[in-house]
Amino acid sequence: MRVMALDVGDKTIGVAISDPLGTIAQGLTTIKRNSNQKDLERIKEIVNQYKVEIIIVGLPKNMDGSIGPQGQKVLKFADFLKENFEIPVMLWDERLTTVEAERVLIEKANVSRKKRKKVIDKLAAVLILQGYLDSKKIE
Repeated sequence: MRVMALDVGDKTIGVAISDPLGTIAQGLTTIKRNSNQKDLERIKEIVNQYKVEIIIVGLPKNMDGSIGPQGQKVLKFADFLKENFEIPVMLWDERLTTVEAERVLIEKANVSRKKRKKVIDKLAAVLILQGYLDSKKIE
C-alpha cells in the first residue's frame, strides 16, 4: 500500500512516497506553490501515477501542542484535499521535522545553505512519512 506525505508550506510542498509495501519513505519532489487548484492537479497526478492509497499531511504544531497560524493554513489545505480525494487524508504531527531535516543535511550530508533550500521540504516530508510508517509497524 503506497502512502504519500506532504510537507505543506507557503511557497512549496515537499512530497515523499512510500515503497509499495508501505515500509520505507523516500523523497519524491518539491512542488512550487501556485494556487490550491494547480497544487491539487499536481498532487492528483502523483496519486494516480503511484496509486497512492493514503495521504499524510504534516501538521505544524507549537511545542505546547497548540495550532498556530501556519497550522491553521495547513488544516485548511488538508480540508481542501479531503474534499477533492476519495482516499483518506490524515494529519500527522510534524513538530521539529524541518529542524531535523536541516540538521541531517548539515551534519550528515554537509549540504550548502543554497542546496538545502531546494531539498529541505522534501526531506521534511520523508521524516513525516517515515514517522507515520514506523508508527504502523508498532500497532
